Amino acid sequence: MTGHRQRAQLAGEAAHLAPGASEETALGQRVFAHGRGAVLTDLDGADYLDFAAGTLTQSLGHCHPEVVDALTAQAARLWNVHDSATEGRDELLDLLTRLLPEHLDTYAFFSTGAEAVEAALRVVQATAPPGRNRLGALRHGFHGKTMGARMLVHWDIGNQAFAGNSVLGYSPYCYRCPLDLEYPSCEVRCASLVRKHIAEKPNVSALVFEPVLGAAGVIVPPPGYWEQIAEACRANGVLLVADEVLTGGGRTGSFLASEALGIEPDLVVLSKGMANGFPFAVLAGRAELLRSPEAARAGSYASTYASNPLGIAAARATLGIIERDRLTERVRELGALLDERLSALRARHEQLGDVRAAGLLFGLEFVTDEDSRTPAPDIARNVYTTALDLGLRTSVGGHIIRLAPPFTLTEAQLDEGVGMLAEAIERVTAT
Repeated sequence: MTGHRQRAQLAGEAAHLAPGASEETALGQRVFAHGRGAVLTDLDGADYLDFAAGTLTQSLGHCHPEVVDALTAQAARLWNVHDSATEGRDELLDLLTRLLPEHLDTYAFFSTGAEAVEAALRVVQATAPPGRNRLGALRHGFHGKTMGARMLVHWDIGNQAFAGNSVLGYSPYCYRCPLDLEYPSCEVRCASLVRKHIAEKPNVSALVFEPVLGAAGVIVPPPGYWEQIAEACRANGVLLVADEVLTGGGRTGSFLASEALGIEPDLVVLSKGMANGFPFAVLAGRAELLRSPEAARAGSYASTYASNPLGIAAARATLGIIERDRLTERVRELGALLDERLSALRARHEQLGDVRAAGLLFGLEFVTDEDSRTPAPDIARNVYTTALDLGLRTSVGGHIIRLAPPFTLTEAQLDEGVGMLAEAIERVTAT
């Protein structure tokens, strides 16, 4: 429960702070004071295992000492000189060439994922052949809250509907197939429709996609989905733009989710886990795209905080640790353990309709019952708040709870967190 000091601060903030916080923040009503590793502590001294890793960002856990040291040292030397070269940027470039696929050898640095998505859209627009003036995207996708990113998925706000220039394809949402089919007898019909409506259209320049859809509830594609879409895009000259803001950096057990799914993207956007939660983003791509005269005019990749030395320092430290400690292997090991525990939990509760996973990224979908599969946001919200009161922080949105614990989680912490989640589900579904 929220303690006195937290209630006092939140009441004071409410007089001037604009509403519109995330659902988990509005429900949780916590004031966090500090964190270390997988543990957060609130203003009243209560501890929480953080199975949301900040906002699915702290790959190494909160305040990893090596990242803290790198940021502290850099803060004492230099903060911002626009996008000028600074000490250490060359080392980060070299590190990225080791971690990313060989064909993704050119990079631009930004501060947020949405900013990098917008940069990717500018590259596509600048390099597209005449007549290729449409973009492809997937239903249920999320690419940020800036105008171009929102228009990709036709996300309207308020009373204004701004027409997007994108063609939407079916995402591989097997649990709620929009075509009312069953895998594998469906022969991945959703993919064949994406191929027909996007990949094979002569006026489409690029398909912008999340390899695993994150905000939609960790929608993991079945075998055959990306293989046929990627092949058709490549054959027909449609660029593949992978939004790996959430999945990039090892979250799914490979440095890019695209790698494990057999996709060879032309452009990739990375952010959340790249600097362990410090604002930093990367646009990576083929040299012929990012270095093309049309896409690389003066200022094309510049912004106020582009290449800022603090972000570079945090990213160098974070990615260096992931490489040195072989943490993508650790992600696969922990992900398999967590999947086993959650699958057993699902078998005991019909209201936990589906558990989807990719490495250490999980989506738990709550329903009223297993037959109707009616979404149950009230159950998800109550599980979220009950787990928080027990000492486990997760990420809730609608009827889905997402889990994305740090790569540095111990097995004991994993079991403790699952135990608290199980107790929360028991309490909520028993009433």
